[in-house]
Amino acid sequence: MAEKKGLALHWQILIGMLAGVIFGIILKNFAWGANFINDWIYPVGQIFIRLLKLIAVPLIMASLIKGIADLQDISKFSRIGIRTVGIYLLTTVIAITIGLAVVNVWQPGEGIPPEVMNALAEDNAASGAKKVAAAQQQSETPPLQFIIDMVPDNIFKAASSNGNMLQVITFVIFFGICLLLVDKKKAQPMMDFFDSLNEVILKMVDVIMLISPFAVFALLANLAAGTDARIFSALGHYAGAVVVGLLLMVGVYMLAIAIITKRSPLGFIKAISPAQLLAFSTSSSAATLPVTMERVEEHVGVEKEVVSFVCPVGATVNMDGTSLYQAVAAVFICQVIGFPLDLNAQLTIVLTATLASIGSAAVPGAGMVMLVIVLEALGVPSDKLAFGIALIFAVDRPLDMCRTVVNVTGDATVATLVGKSVGKLGDPHVKNWDDHYFEEEEAA
Repeated sequence: MAEKKGLALHWQILIGMLAGVIFGIILKNFAWGANFINDWIYPVGQIFIRLLKLIAVPLIMASLIKGIADLQDISKFSRIGIRTVGIYLLTTVIAITIGLAVVNVWQPGEGIPPEVMNALAEDNAASGAKKVAAAQQQSETPPLQFIIDMVPDNIFKAASSNGNMLQVITFVIFFGICLLLVDKKKAQPMMDFFDSLNEVILKMVDVIMLISPFAVFALLANLAAGTDARIFSALGHYAGAVVVGLLLMVGVYMLAIAIITKRSPLGFIKAISPAQLLAFSTSSSAATLPVTMERVEEHVGVEKEVVSFVCPVGATVNMDGTSLYQAVAAVFICQVIGFPLDLNAQLTIVLTATLASIGSAAVPGAGMVMLVIVLEALGVPSDKLAFGIALIFAVDRPLDMCRTVVNVTGDATVATLVGKSVGKLGDPHVKNWDDHYFEEEEAA
């Protein structure tokens, strides 16, 4: 095996995150500090996120088409698809149930002084109103509109925005299946093209990741410089309930890895940790997708045809962390405003949050729009709804970072479980999970 060079990637990213937080806290004490970070430091993080988003669509197109074509049998593809959707739905229901259990036991909405609630809601009234308006517009669409929206009428237009990821996946799956149906000799040049494109995109991932420690430093410094610590003292119980629920959900993933795949949960976490840290820094499953796919295939050992289907679909429809957060936030808001929730209402949360998570944009802040939909399904009055959203908006970004970690961990876990169930889970291509160096082939 090639000698390991330098510090492991996940440690580099973690050091960058901690340094960024410390740097941001120090500079926020100076009048010019926040502006300096925003003008001269934060752009590095913005460029990094844009680079990851830049390659998301071509990566999905190349890897998914190549993965479907490599199956050489539509029945194998259907097996993977059915298991993927089934496990994603199961984990979403489990996540929502955990969220409801935690918030009902913890009761974080009890005992918050009214003057604190009113002050927080007033400070974030404008932002909360925007989320309510966006959710109301989305709720006015026909019930099957999300299925219609999955089918693009122009693939080039769909591919021009990461927000249309589900449309791109629909086209690519259709294209890949048809590639299986044509004569193999005629299909081979197209398969070779996407195989080469996939290799180039993966190399782009490696190159982009070289700046990841500096990028997360910039992202976390900007966040720390703009965060008011007093907010967390006021909403500490609510934030704590969300974080505890998310940790319990990660525990469910690790239990599944240990029981079903017979592998070490700690080894699994170590393998995907760079993707988790990037998810925390960017709050975007879509931006983290290229790294998630690379880690699951190269460092966990799931074969490409499984990774190239399960991970892109998961980044679009699997929002376990977001769904759990919605359950906690919905009950918390109802506790604060004195809106009673019986068993039927909490079952409504499970159903609505599950449906709302399908097709939700894998971008920062999408969970807040989904939360409004859940609250409206419960019958919360519009004025109270706007108050509740504004109340929790102040701590939404840090919690968004945490729940994105769970979303990405869920994608990697389901890909591993599906790979195991269809016999596509082998040894990692990168034997040493701490670096990108491949083990040299032994002489025959």
